[in-house]
Amino acid sequence: MNKPIRTKAITGAALILAASAVLTACGGEDTSSTDTKAKNAPNTKAVAVKDPLVATFDGGLYVLDGESLKLANTVELPGFNRLNPAGDDSHVIVSTDAGFRVLNAAEQSFTGVEYKGAKPGHVVRHAGKTVLFTDGTGEVNVFDPDDLEGGKKPQGRTYTSAEPHHGVAIELSNGELLSTLGTEEKRTGALVLDKKNKELQRNEKCPGVHGEAAAKGEAIGIGCEDGILIYKDGKFTKVDAPDDYGRIGNQSGSDVSPILLGDYKTDPEAELERPTRISLINTETAKLRLVDLGTSYSFRSLGRGPGGEALVLGTNGTLHVIDPETGKVGKKIPVVGAWQEPLDWQQARPTLFVRDHIAYVSEPGKRKLHAVDIESGKKVTSVTLPKSTNELSGIVAGH
Repeated sequence: MNKPIRTKAITGAALILAASAVLTACGGEDTSSTDTKAKNAPNTKAVAVKDPLVATFDGGLYVLDGESLKLANTVELPGFNRLNPAGDDSHVIVSTDAGFRVLNAAEQSFTGVEYKGAKPGHVVRHAGKTVLFTDGTGEVNVFDPDDLEGGKKPQGRTYTSAEPHHGVAIELSNGELLSTLGTEEKRTGALVLDKKNKELQRNEKCPGVHGEAAAKGEAIGIGCEDGILIYKDGKFTKVDAPDDYGRIGNQSGSDVSPILLGDYKTDPEAELERPTRISLINTETAKLRLVDLGTSYSFRSLGRGPGGEALVLGTNGTLHVIDPETGKVGKKIPVVGAWQEPLDWQQARPTLFVRDHIAYVSEPGKRKLHAVDIESGKKVTSVTLPKSTNELSGIVAGH
């Protein structure tokens, strides 16, 4: 999951993210809630939903049908919560104040599976594995999402960082584990471990490391305050930003494109920078291209289409469909009204979630949720929900 980042140098560890968040996804620095008990709304009986979506609101979760967007059920859950796909065809990972919890979105109920720990952060899906990073403990949990079936906690790999920090980890197809390095005060880069968690190598030339994304050929990018660090074929490569401070903190990748989509911020002193440029990082040539969209966006604005299209939801209410190879905007699809990113990253704002050829976009100000066909550029359907939503996610099988 991806999450937002503060724009202060080094100390800007605070999140996205996720809320990811994450694509990316990631967890917040403060996911405080007053009560971790959750239950289905009283007097309702869940009926299995196909390709469910899940949205958070103040007081719980909405589970919606992925095609009609019809509200299937409400799951009560107080506090600020975050969402990420678990990686199979039924489950979603919910980040609460007490840790990660597993929601069976198809059945609209929580399973008994929990990964407890303060400040649950990024959730990463890659190469058939799902990786959870708990910021408050530095603990990494890796499991096969298919093992969530049956409601039992999967047997999986664990690793604990040298110091707790707002981090992220990803397991590669060969069993290597890439995990970030840092403390609560300062984050510096990443290390790579073998299957037995023995360190193979590290790179500490990535100040303020935040977020990750995987590109075609299993090239992994992690964001820095001065560019991006790429791990591919067993070695690290640093791609420098054109500015002394050029922060890439949230990224989105595609298995069919060697190019990563990232945000791009240049003001380390801003309380909240509202950038208009995005970054496109070619992991094959180690080149970085900046594209000015003429509109700002937020950490919940980035996504990828089925053909590798780079997608950015602008504050002008338009979904920009960008060719990652050329940086040219091919389509501009009006989806929601104009909006402005709030100062507090936990506050609601239009959020983009992409699955196959459909882009789902929330419009909290109007309590609406829209589905847009990326290929045709047409809005497929829209619904109005009982309350304004914040985070938006759903099931995404295969990764």
